Amino acid sequence: MAKSLISALLLASSLALLASPMVSAEVVEHSLYIKNLTVNHLCNDQIVTSANESVPGPTISVHEGDTLVVHVLNQSPYNISIHWHGIFQLLSGWADGPEYVTQCPIRPGHNYTYKFNITGQEGTLWWHAHTSWLRATVHGALIIYPRSNPLKPHPYPFPTPYKEVPIILGEWWNANVVDVENEAIISGGVPNNSNAFTINGKVGDFYPCSKHDIYRLKVVPGQSYLLRIINAALNNQLFFKIANHKLTVVAVDATYTKPYDTDVVVIAPGQTTDVLFTANQPVGSYYIAAQPYISAVGVPFDDTTARGIIVYHGSTSSTPVKAVLPAFNDTPTAHKFFTNLTGLVGGPHWVPVPPRVDKHMFITVGLNLDFCKSGNATCAGPFGQRFSASMSNQSFVFPHTLSMLQAFHFGVSGIYTTDFPDAPPVFDYTNTSLSFNQLLLFATKGTKVTKLKYNQVVEIVLQNTALIGIENHPIHLHGFNFHVLAQGFGNYNSGRDAKKFNLINPQIRNTIAVPTGGWAVIRFQANNPGIWLMHCHLDVHLPWGLATAFEIENGPTKSSTLPPPPVDLPKC
Repeated sequence: MAKSLISALLLASSLALLASPMVSAEVVEHSLYIKNLTVNHLCNDQIVTSANESVPGPTISVHEGDTLVVHVLNQSPYNISIHWHGIFQLLSGWADGPEYVTQCPIRPGHNYTYKFNITGQEGTLWWHAHTSWLRATVHGALIIYPRSNPLKPHPYPFPTPYKEVPIILGEWWNANVVDVENEAIISGGVPNNSNAFTINGKVGDFYPCSKHDIYRLKVVPGQSYLLRIINAALNNQLFFKIANHKLTVVAVDATYTKPYDTDVVVIAPGQTTDVLFTANQPVGSYYIAAQPYISAVGVPFDDTTARGIIVYHGSTSSTPVKAVLPAFNDTPTAHKFFTNLTGLVGGPHWVPVPPRVDKHMFITVGLNLDFCKSGNATCAGPFGQRFSASMSNQSFVFPHTLSMLQAFHFGVSGIYTTDFPDAPPVFDYTNTSLSFNQLLLFATKGTKVTKLKYNQVVEIVLQNTALIGIENHPIHLHGFNFHVLAQGFGNYNSGRDAKKFNLINPQIRNTIAVPTGGWAVIRFQANNPGIWLMHCHLDVHLPWGLATAFEIENGPTKSSTLPPPPVDLPKC
């Protein structure tokens, strides 16, 4: 009788533990010291802006349900803000981070504390500067582990790996990246290309003076590893490969996928991809390699390769097996990878596709021109004008006197307008014969957003154009995940292409690589009030204006209303 009672009490206690939303929820606290750091790559000492004197910066680890508190102390000479890329920021939009959108920047010598809860998400995300080009060196992994549960010792919907390893792919300039950006802005032309790519802050032995500047991962034969891959490069999508090893994709952008086997990963700036691999090859050493996927035609690019090394325990090999990567312009391989990923229906935090659509939008994405307005006779762009970029022929201009979220919350007019068009001007979007038609090239400058009602379901066709040139554009939506319903080439045709929609198990992302000369269709529910930026995650295009934003109204209850801003929110 006593044993039965004890068993019943233990069962009840266990069930209560499982049912509790606060199992092991904690407050996790970190500090980021933003300051100058001298780094040596490619025979050159370069002063960069860093977080905690390292590039990449520190990995921040939390569990789903935790509250994250990060103190940012700006000891650098530049303004700074930090974006928590992919975090929903439910009712905490003040902490999202893009400067002049949800906050004014943290000035040199000033501090600010970000505080937000992480709910309904697990997997690999990242944090990075959202000011100028500083994210080139101010970034790090943000890993969300499943909520701790003593009754669930195997938390993942795939075999528990022997070890987990963040792999951050970056881009390196032998120059001050702020100067690189500013020089391009002044000239109206294209900024200088990077000099190298990096794997966990190391360039690898492909480059001069870099024999020992290489990342090494030691592995145990027969064991499996989870690589949490992050593309932190500013302006390049990347192919990633491990020589002679198969990879299994199990998650993208902190959402689980149906396992997908591949020998190469393609990853756009801003995206994350979790892959499993098993150390099942003969004992030895094998190159890890990352090089750009270049979808634009006829433009100069950084055609180098970052390399790291997988070293098996017991290996005496001094010559790693080489990784054979696709050609730089291998669009078929990139498209195959991006379109073969599907969501894990029924997996942790799986969200079905919203069945109804309340608002349809068609948004073009591409390059444009702006008038020179220079004291010189010409600028460095085509026809002597300045490079520009737009969504639906609206080139986005960030305000500088007040953040857009403050204007939304306090009802301040004159900061932005809510007249972003639901559809763009009509022309043959992907016809390359129109690429330099000056009647189409100039976009209107302004700060236009789309106003959405709380809980509206929005479906957006993102259509690349051929203006100036065709290329793949990674588009990131702040504050939300979205379902990727379909992707294709050419001009989107609803009568033909809507039949291709995957409404059963589409991949869920926060950043979509819109195919070169093509389109993608996404759908999301506007269930988070505030101002949310949507922009190209190629940093060369953001200051040119390839962005827009959504103003989402407060809901009907306190639990669906944006709270007031923190009292110490930075001032403009």
